[in-house]
Amino acid sequence: MLSDKPDLPGFLDRRAWLWNAGLGFGAMASAVLALESSRGASSANGAILPHFKPRAKRVIFLFMEGGPSHIDLLDPKPLLNKLAGQKMPASFGTPVTSMGTAEAPLLECQRQWTRHGKGGLWFSDWIPHLARQADDMLVLRGLWCDAINHSAGVCQMNTGSPLAGRPSLGAWTLYGLGNEAENLPGYVVLTDGSAGITNGPRNWGAGFMPGLYQGTKLENGAKPLPGLEADAKLLPGRARLRRDLVNSLNTTHQAERPGQEELSSRIASQELAYRLQAEAPGAVDLAHETAATKKLYGIDNKNTANFGKMCLLARRLAERGVRFIQLYSGAGSRWDAHTNIEKNHELMCGGMDQPVAGLLADLKQRGLLADTLVIWGGEFGRTPMSEKGDGRDHNPWGFSMWMAGAGLRGGRTVGETDELGLRAINDNRMHIHDLHATILHLLGLDHTRLIFRHKGRPERPTINEGEVNQAVLV
Repeated sequence: MLSDKPDLPGFLDRRAWLWNAGLGFGAMASAVLALESSRGASSANGAILPHFKPRAKRVIFLFMEGGPSHIDLLDPKPLLNKLAGQKMPASFGTPVTSMGTAEAPLLECQRQWTRHGKGGLWFSDWIPHLARQADDMLVLRGLWCDAINHSAGVCQMNTGSPLAGRPSLGAWTLYGLGNEAENLPGYVVLTDGSAGITNGPRNWGAGFMPGLYQGTKLENGAKPLPGLEADAKLLPGRARLRRDLVNSLNTTHQAERPGQEELSSRIASQELAYRLQAEAPGAVDLAHETAATKKLYGIDNKNTANFGKMCLLARRLAERGVRFIQLYSGAGSRWDAHTNIEKNHELMCGGMDQPVAGLLADLKQRGLLADTLVIWGGEFGRTPMSEKGDGRDHNPWGFSMWMAGAGLRGGRTVGETDELGLRAINDNRMHIHDLHATILHLLGLDHTRLIFRHKGRPERPTINEGEVNQAVLV
């Protein structure tokens, strides 16, 4: 409380209040400058610079939680159908599987395959809309990871490690490049259902970094950002005074406790929340989108409306400068087809195919695809061996993802799996660290030079491993 009578106990005179507030804001500014200096070069106006000229300004990561089957979607294997019903030949080795299915009979793929685009990419009939975008898509067929279960797999695909505690790829991106969207979060996450994502918020967390780099989860409903409504009982001016008072108290508290970055993160979050009250409602409001645009995303169809709205929202966030946008399809591991893969994948592909194809087409027609990197994939693939007769087990040894945008040459594949789709083989095998290194490179960041010092130890996003896949870049 302020007073013109400084001798009253519990009161601050105006000069003392301004002095304390100034110290607090100075401490907050110093913390931000310290973080920027730890990243590396900054431009004259304080904006964070990439290590080299980027191909992309932002990322839209379409995460298929549960593990989509590459051998039923993007990587046809004629030998699999030829040997269906038999045990896998000994020459392919005996993997240690999640559900003990290494000795199970091979399961045929029932899909029809067709080549599409100038490059003749193969697509199954489960994803006909995406097939029409073939010339913009670069299919990565030689991915592999270290995890055979969902918790470790989802964690590694998001953070580089199967163990919890490290910053997510989105957090590293925001740390390295900063936030272009002044009044929106720089890192946004949406999910397609009420079921919890495996591992929850740690997938988009900041790990040992300050919390200001973590993702902001939007709700999938009428109010994507609940709790932001301004207090109707307060006039705007009084609301601002209340906020300034809270900030002054927070920053004064912070000035007396140097080195506690959690306080900087909380102050920054409160400031962002205030700005979001003005900016966010318009950003997430789809009412003004045309009927043609909504139809493009499948919002007029009950089977595709849910993910269609998410994809359209991703485009709106991208054009407003949000740096990293992640959409989860299959919240609760619904792509996990241990049984009846035909029913499972027909349902999951049916809800995802048109919205994602619509997103690519819309980004392209608006000129956004050129500097947006779109990534599609799950935590791993599925095995050629059967499980419970009509399903497939987890496959971390070889699986597919695809990229589009960022100036990448589409209509082609990079990497390959063996004749049954079990393991990534030959050149251009890509571990998750290689994938992350390549993504960061496309954003203008050198994964070996992007360093955060944690307790004196230099930490890097790929844990001192991984190489940029040059075949992706040509």
